[in-house]
Amino acid sequence: MLFYPVYAVLFADAGLSAAKISSLFLLWSVTGFVVEVPSGLWADVFSRRLLLIVAPALTGAGYALWTFFPSYSFFALGFVLWGTGSSLRSGALQALVYDELERAGAAGAYARLIGRSQAAGMTAVMTATALAAPVMHLGGFRAVGVASVAVTLLGVPVAWSFPESRGGGRHGGSHRDVLREGLAEARGTPAVRRCLVIVAAVSGVDALEEYVPLLARATGAATATVPFLVLMVSAGMAAGGWLGGRGTRWAAPALAAGSVCLAAGGVIGRPAGLVPVAVAFGVFQWAIVAADLRLQERISDRSRATLTSMAGFGTEVVAVLTFAGYALGSSWMGPGPLFTLAAVPYAVIALAMGADRAGSGTRRALGRMMRGPGKER
Repeated sequence: MLFYPVYAVLFADAGLSAAKISSLFLLWSVTGFVVEVPSGLWADVFSRRLLLIVAPALTGAGYALWTFFPSYSFFALGFVLWGTGSSLRSGALQALVYDELERAGAAGAYARLIGRSQAAGMTAVMTATALAAPVMHLGGFRAVGVASVAVTLLGVPVAWSFPESRGGGRHGGSHRDVLREGLAEARGTPAVRRCLVIVAAVSGVDALEEYVPLLARATGAATATVPFLVLMVSAGMAAGGWLGGRGTRWAAPALAAGSVCLAAGGVIGRPAGLVPVAVAFGVFQWAIVAADLRLQERISDRSRATLTSMAGFGTEVVAVLTFAGYALGSSWMGPGPLFTLAAVPYAVIALAMGADRAGSGTRRALGRMMRGPGKER
């Protein structure tokens, strides 16, 4: 989507102040908060594939408004459509992919597929960033907008091609029933509850990525060099996505190692410090896939999208806390120390993931002892 690197510039060129641009971002976040959990309910009660078809259509409509009606009111409406489309996709995609793979006897491929899809998305963002400048030069914001709408709408036929064994009608009872079951599963199953918290934490803290350009600039790198340093970190994240699903049993120690790399990158204070930061963000991206896999393995089909959307809601909450924490900390310290301090939550998450895996292993061992010899399943 070519709009990614330039849409803030579009808003400024349309005469919006920094305060108004910030209000648009706030509206975007609020839309995600409001729609996230209901979208999971809709996916469980109705058709998950239908939500995946509608999502890019809404997002594309938002981009079209920005392209042809560049004013504050239409920018705001575009963000509402974009936020709604993103929320419709969140939860529904993971639930549909996992369920269909499980029915095909290939649930073990889930993490690898999700990881590769995230890596492909990151690669597409990198490509769009590279293409935005020449397209802007040739046709301005109008050309960038039209290209963004066209690429986004390609998601409609792709989503249409997805199989859905549950069909396209009503499946899981009323919204209230599905929500009640999802909440009961989260409250009554400690393993599910831990997984929800871990997914939200490891995904939400990853919002720190938004500040990588500031870290790169603080190392003393020339302005022209900053994009290349940021691109290196993006490449690390893409590599982490491509490796998703491999060696997931090592998620906890790998995440701990990633936290050490992040801390080191913040301490070094030179452009070379972005190398361990790139490694760290690659590990974090890989760990997000591992945490998502653990969650999908522990929740039921009936409320899968609802619970996954709850994790997505938690991710947004943690991301907002991350932004607020960085903003508050920036009053006393620079990007390097802040990135070093941000390694602490990752270390805590690593401990939580290790405890969750150890607890699961203990429960499996106890289960085998209770079944006795000859009763393995």
